Amino acid sequence: MRARALLMLLIAVVAGLAAVLVAARWMQQQGVERTRIAVATIDVELGSRLTPDTVRMVEWPTSSIPPGAFKDNNKLDGRVLISSVRRGEPILESRLAAEGSKGGLSAVVADGKRAMTVRVNDVVGVAGFALPGTYVDIMVNTQEEGSQRSDRDRAVSKIVLERILVLAAAQDPDRDSTKPKVVSAVTLEVTPEQAEILDLARSVGTLSLVLRNQTEARLTATSGATKTQLLGLKTVAASAPAASAPSAAPAVHPARRPVPRVASTAQRSASVPAAAASAPRDCVEVIRGLNRVTECF
Repeated sequence: MRARALLMLLIAVVAGLAAVLVAARWMQQQGVERTRIAVATIDVELGSRLTPDTVRMVEWPTSSIPPGAFKDNNKLDGRVLISSVRRGEPILESRLAAEGSKGGLSAVVADGKRAMTVRVNDVVGVAGFALPGTYVDIMVNTQEEGSQRSDRDRAVSKIVLERILVLAAAQDPDRDSTKPKVVSAVTLEVTPEQAEILDLARSVGTLSLVLRNQTEARLTATSGATKTQLLGLKTVAASAPAASAPSAAPAVHPARRPVPRVASTAQRSASVPAAAASAPRDCVEVIRGLNRVTECF
């Protein structure tokens, strides 16, 4: 009798718990309004066109529907994505290009911007970390203009463009990849003015990409780095010191001419070294390794 009573008690407890769970779930469903919205059925990359096979309608809580969601999947047929969408994510208007846009990278380029491709290697491309969606600074190494120094001493490195968005690496615009990829070219998003600067920079020198933090929007103006600054050298004036320059002769009033005097032999001989010392000399700047010496003769 006791075992039968315990069994009946256990059955009653289990049935009660099941009833509570079912009732709680039913009340939860009754208390939340739901609406059908469009989500992606597969992972869709940016620049891709949406088709009925890539979109499906699912139940979504009405109170948490994101802005720009679609309640009719027929409105998404043929639209182009400007950012990648993962499986199960709602498709929003902010992630779509304008209606009528064709697929491809051209749909990803922002209004007023241009896409420009530059050649890179494993060093210029920051060891393959210049991936789509990252921001880079562009630095050019070239030669100074109008300098009398040797070509090696005229080298200068300067950041010419800052916070440039990488649209694609080679032919891959996938922004969700975090693995480095060494490619031969990257496509950058620039304004028309920046495109002109970039084209001139790659024609006058060699380019380097400098990876920067994606959240840093502050721009930093730099003056560039030269070999003289790099080695801590001071520029030596090529002209002779001002003290050695001959003094200007005093002006003589035309109405009063000085009376000529005949100098003695001793005075004339003493004035010869002084005149020779005050005469200007030819000076040459000699560079031996990292040392600079000015020799006059």
